[in-house]
Amino acid sequence: MSHYTVVAITPTSTSWIPSYLETVGSLVARHGGRYLARTARHERLEGEGEVPAVYTIVQWPSREAANAFYNDPDYVPHRDARRAGAATTYTNIEGVDDFDIEPIDAPA
Repeated sequence: MSHYTVVAITPTSTSWIPSYLETVGSLVARHGGRYLARTARHERLEGEGEVPAVYTIVQWPSREAANAFYNDPDYVPHRDARRAGAATTYTNIEGVDDFDIEPIDAPA
């Protein structure tokens, strides 16, 4: 089942960004992930508080793949650099609709 990672990032320094961008994309691909969005072009329609500078959305083939990426020894130094150089919210989301009344495969 698909899994998604949503990362909201507001850099507090930029020193980590070149190495992160150069390396992390191939690590995402290694674990079967693909970027759906990496952008500073977003608009908050509801809510309060600070708006992150960048949102990243990654689709994974499974929860295991998402977690394997996050814990990959090749990713850990980049993860630590991002965490040290940005205010970040990192969330994994299972690709299900817990509130769907009818199964998606139901005949019309």
